[in-house]
Amino acid sequence: MDKFLICGLGNPGDEYANTRHNTGWMAMDNFAKAMGAEWRDRRYGFVAETSLKGRKVFLLKPTTFMNLSGNAVRYWLNEEKIDQSRLLVISDDVALPLGEFRLKGSGSNGGHNGLGHIIQLIGENFSRLRIGIGNDYPRGGQIDWVLGHYSAEDMKILQPTFDLSVDIIKSFVLQGINETMNQYNKLGKRKK
Repeated sequence: MDKFLICGLGNPGDEYANTRHNTGWMAMDNFAKAMGAEWRDRRYGFVAETSLKGRKVFLLKPTTFMNLSGNAVRYWLNEEKIDQSRLLVISDDVALPLGEFRLKGSGSNGGHNGLGHIIQLIGENFSRLRIGIGNDYPRGGQIDWVLGHYSAEDMKILQPTFDLSVDIIKSFVLQGINETMNQYNKLGKRKK
């Protein structure tokens, strides 16, 4: 059976819930809910399982803290014998406006410590979905910004992106990254 690993980056603990840096976790919660998948506390993270047309899909929210996300990703790829080409990592991105998104088949970490640690441990050949959190912060204020909480207004902008990410994940599993990028990247830009 084909297996896939979908990982949303974030930090464990109530104080990080609903923060910009936990956008990946929030996208995973949205997907798990849409699929009726239940989270279980396992090694290095919360794990849920679901399936799509005969393909087994493992969902992962690492509990290693952001800067050690690679430990969880590498462990679960090895544990479930999942090929790296079937990994999709979802993260926040300050370079994109709030609610915009971008799919890529590989690449650098873009200054994101979680992606950086994954790349350090397994290389950069894995797919990623980066969700914009905006960068409306003063110089030197990035850490406070990414660890800041979303407002109700922010969530109104983000929720459609989370909803669309359900379709994006399904497309990645069923059609692969290239088809998914062709189909969805054009939708990632917000209409001004």
